[in-house]
Amino acid sequence: MINRPLISITNVIWSFDIESNSLLVLLLKRSESPYKGKWGLPMTYLRENESADEASLRLVKEKIGVKLSKVNTEQLQTFTNVNRVKGERTLSLTYMIYLPDMPKLVAGYGADDARWFRISANNHSYQLRNGDLEFKTLSEKVSDEKFYSTTDHVLVSDHELILRTAFTRIRNRLDYLPTILLVLGPTFTLRRARMIYAIFLRVKLSEIDNSNFRKTHGSLFVDSGYEHKPRSGRPAKIYRLK
Repeated sequence: MINRPLISITNVIWSFDIESNSLLVLLLKRSESPYKGKWGLPMTYLRENESADEASLRLVKEKIGVKLSKVNTEQLQTFTNVNRVKGERTLSLTYMIYLPDMPKLVAGYGADDARWFRISANNHSYQLRNGDLEFKTLSEKVSDEKFYSTTDHVLVSDHELILRTAFTRIRNRLDYLPTILLVLGPTFTLRRARMIYAIFLRVKLSEIDNSNFRKTHGSLFVDSGYEHKPRSGRPAKIYRLK
């Protein structure tokens, strides 16, 4: 008899707070064993009658009540290390979800708490903060093999590694496929786009000049006019992804 592993779906859900101009990622506090009390990414199990893409969208609807189209989701990577979870072997198909709005959170089944964590960066990892809570992605100095050889992980399972993979994917594609800008909604200002770029590139916003940014990345965007209701001063030009 062949023992088949379980197949799970794990979502890295991104959003953006327009009030504080903060890039966010969603974490849940587990309410059940074997990870009771630990924080981690939203997760579900693949059902017999659905595709992995459908499961990732179902997970978003179940956890935060948002119904999305496939344009807001993309597959990240499949994680198959035999040591990735406690108990029965489980593979994880991971997705990145880009929310154009920041919904209020209510912890659903399997979670005691759900929070948006603001993102910042240092030289070797990214920080996730909400109040007194702070977590980090896996340092870029740590190999996958070394990570899986230990069991003292701060987040659920291998979610520190999954997050590192997500950040790396986005950073490496900023010059040709910046899908992370979908969190800004259908249109965005170059200033907000630069804010997001600065986080992933680990630089200050002032280091990304607006005119140079327009020259180097303007081919990725389509001019969409001006903001309808600027908060103050002249309305800013807005763009959308091609």
